Amino acid sequence: MQKRAVVTVVGKDQVGIISKVTTVLAEHKMNIHDISQTILQDYFTMMMIVEMDNKDRLEDLLEAFERVEDDMNLTISVQLEDVFQAMHRI
Repeated sequence: MQKRAVVTVVGKDQVGIISKVTTVLAEHKMNIHDISQTILQDYFTMMMIVEMDNKDRLEDLLEAFERVEDDMNLTISVQLEDVFQAMHRI
């Protein structure tokens, strides 16, 4: 069974952000279903909906993203889609 997660990325705009983030997703065999990105003044923001297998461990993904965060001075968060939706209901 597949589950989906919401990945958000925020940081100072620089070359290679999309490449490094999507490389981590590819290494974890996660498919991107939807992606939105923009630059607000000098800040890059991106939100993605990704598909992950139940066997994928969220902790492993977060650990891989920590290296990207440290390397590029970004903030990357990952939430399972059902948790994200529950938190953002009005």
